[in-house]
Amino acid sequence: MEPNKVSGILSVILGLFFIIFPFFSTGVISILIGISLIFFGIALILAGFTAGNIIIGILAILCGFVFTFNINALSFLLGFQFYIIGILLVLAGIVGLISDTQISKIFSILIILLGIIAFALGGFSLTSPIYAAILIGVSLIIQGIGLYMD
Repeated sequence: MEPNKVSGILSVILGLFFIIFPFFSTGVISILIGISLIFFGIALILAGFTAGNIIIGILAILCGFVFTFNINALSFLLGFQFYIIGILLVLAGIVGLISDTQISKIFSILIILLGIIAFALGGFSLTSPIYAAILIGVSLIIQGIGLYMD
């Protein structure tokens, strides 16, 4: 079997796992990110005692502890990311509507609607980690289907 098809199937399975067990999967991902950041920070500090390495290493270690011991940190970052994406999509859609480019007006309206949806998803993700897990799960399923279809 082709690697893309295997990756697609695994991505769909992982996405379903995120949707079926949202609290467990969000906790595991948050802890894994936290531990990774702690090790990254330590490695960065030990790699060279420059001021930049030490500052970034300490920041990575602090963020690692936040992710390890606070599941809501992952939801906050995901929500913040969706806010930024939503704002940028709405602005891109508005620019498409008022400019004389080749972008159709219907496409620009769809971009604005996607921006509003992304903004709303960011709000949902900020309120509860379950929404972050569901968003990750849906993204993995869509990515898996895309990989399988290639």
